[in-house]
Amino acid sequence: MLTAFARAFKTPDLRKKLLFTLGIIVVYRLGAHIPVPGVSYENVQTCVDAAQKGNNSLFGLVNMFSGGALLQITIFALGIMPYITASIILQLLTVVIPKLETLKKEGSSGQTKITQYTRYLTVALAILQGTGLVATARSGALFSGCPVANDIVPNQSIFTTITMVVTMTAGTAAVMWLGELVTDKGIGNGMSILMFISIASGLPGSLWAIKQSGTLAKGWIEFGATILIGFVMVGLVVFVEQAQRRIPVQYAKRMIGRRSYGGTSTYIPLKVNQAGVIPVIFASSLLYIPALVAQFSSSTSGWKTWIEGHFVKGDHPYYIVTYFLLIVFFAFFYVAISFNPEEVADNMKKYGGFIPGIRAGRPTAEYLSYVLNRITWPGSLYLGLIALVPQVALASYSGSNGSSISGTSILIIVGVGLETVKQIESQLQQRNYEGFLR
Repeated sequence: MLTAFARAFKTPDLRKKLLFTLGIIVVYRLGAHIPVPGVSYENVQTCVDAAQKGNNSLFGLVNMFSGGALLQITIFALGIMPYITASIILQLLTVVIPKLETLKKEGSSGQTKITQYTRYLTVALAILQGTGLVATARSGALFSGCPVANDIVPNQSIFTTITMVVTMTAGTAAVMWLGELVTDKGIGNGMSILMFISIASGLPGSLWAIKQSGTLAKGWIEFGATILIGFVMVGLVVFVEQAQRRIPVQYAKRMIGRRSYGGTSTYIPLKVNQAGVIPVIFASSLLYIPALVAQFSSSTSGWKTWIEGHFVKGDHPYYIVTYFLLIVFFAFFYVAISFNPEEVADNMKKYGGFIPGIRAGRPTAEYLSYVLNRITWPGSLYLGLIALVPQVALASYSGSNGSSISGTSILIIVGVGLETVKQIESQLQQRNYEGFLR
């Protein structure tokens, strides 16, 4: 592995891509520490320290994706989350809106237009989320229980509010631009790499917080147990993410003039985790809504008390069961909209392909649906397990800001890491015919 990395840096064009990517990462992390104009930096730090000692996990998901910049209220406070949300929305709308579905089938030109729509939607969502974040910070609800929460934004004039929203929106646009630069001039997967860096940046602090809050042998036993569980889960994620069901496909020979085409054998790779991390993000976002409504409500009725007691802490049985069921549901939902067996069967029939033992056309589509449903069950259960095990295991340390050590973070870090290694591997093999794997 080290030899392969050394070989990568010895290759001039690949070295330029790696150094360019590292430079973009440095710029991204610098932006995550520059406060937004109009914010009291001292008061923010006071409230952040209080939140780490308390149990404020309401904004944990967005804060994790921003690398801790959300609670710090920096220019990159919204991070990559608006772009992720916009991409998911456009992907869902592709199934509903015929025009978007037509653009998707047009190839690179259609994908360019969809990417442009994603950028516009990202800016719109950034304005919406930035306004919500500024309003939350001004009201003091961002750090409930902090004595100086109402003084985070000392000057609450309209001009200051607009300046803060515009700065955060510009920061989101800059993050989107940095990610596209990594995709075009770096090693690829720019948005995923920035998301990887955001989550990985919070891991050391979360691990050390677990050590400090531990009671067995001054916290070292809890620290070691967390590391051990993490390694086991990483191994499980690598195993399942690489697992796939390969459906064989045979293409019949076709004579066009004096030349024959086809007659080859290939396969359709159906991953066990076909939906990726998106079901976990969907379920987490949906479960934040009741807690968000309860926090902003001034009512003292029983429903608010019930929500705060059952759907705010991640270790409550109601929360755990609901979270697990939502993950399973969204796994099947996302697979259903992202993989169309009828379309795949029609394309195979058009080019003379067939699955051995299965008739072309509708029987092929039904067979693909059957196989997809069979492998989605273990994939969805695996996602629920990965998402809940760290949350349940670290329930006693929920006040130690351990949100970076979650199933979502492990899935993203391992998944992006595998994809990045594969890209460097393929580029090495193109030049040296050797890669990371011997």
